[in-house]
Amino acid sequence: MGHVWNLPPLRLVKQFLEFFRDIIRNRALILTLTKRDIKASYLGSFLGLLWAFLQPLVTIFVMWFVFQFGLRVPPVIDFPFSLWLVAGLIPWFFFSGALITATYAVLEYSYLVKNITVRLSILPIVKIISALVVHVAMVLVVVVMFTCYRRPPDIYWLQLPYFVFCTVVLLLGLTWITSSLVLFVRDVGQAVQVIVQLGFWCTPVVWNVKLVPPQYQWLIKLNPALYIVEGFRDALIYKIWFWDRFEQTPYFWSFTIVVFCFGAILFKRLRPHFADVI
Repeated sequence: MGHVWNLPPLRLVKQFLEFFRDIIRNRALILTLTKRDIKASYLGSFLGLLWAFLQPLVTIFVMWFVFQFGLRVPPVIDFPFSLWLVAGLIPWFFFSGALITATYAVLEYSYLVKNITVRLSILPIVKIISALVVHVAMVLVVVVMFTCYRRPPDIYWLQLPYFVFCTVVLLLGLTWITSSLVLFVRDVGQAVQVIVQLGFWCTPVVWNVKLVPPQYQWLIKLNPALYIVEGFRDALIYKIWFWDRFEQTPYFWSFTIVVFCFGAILFKRLRPHFADVI
């Protein structure tokens, strides 16, 4: 059976299985680094972990105030605009925040680069999990908001873990690319932040995709973040199952798998040179 693994697709599958086994083997290290990352990010300040929630909540309030009272945006499909807005902002905060912080994961933990017992490809996971902890708490805030508006969770909300999983897989592939490239070209980090800022306005987070003429909507749908943002709204507001998006779901996973595979290969190829540039 040894020669079978020489086939590129099967070898790739084997490497992925080994990677997930390494995650299980290194779960204690991942948990320790995640706890340390959260403490380093928030617990050194007076308000501590509250800043993780205050910053996105203030952003949500400001945007809600501007769009609701400044621009006087009407309700979306007779749904309160504040709920429609928060349903799109919460997944975007998770995606953008994790992408930016995980880009610098290897740089931040550079002291582990020369440790041959540590699989460096788990480092972006530490940043993603740190962002995920805050994201889960923010989802609970969304539950409270929707319940206060007499729109409590229903069966469609069971899709939320699926869209969180989609986000994590996409982020892992992207951050393998960015966290390895930034070691050789430091401008990559700044480029990621610019792309995230641009992506916020190119993704229908604060505007409805239906505002785009139908003949151009396919361009907007090329953005994989749209699948996640609209997926949250499908679950929370529109009551649509993800498999009913018969065009977007296959496209998203095709794109994500390609990015995931490319990121894994690029990270592995560049890994031997990390110590030379740090």
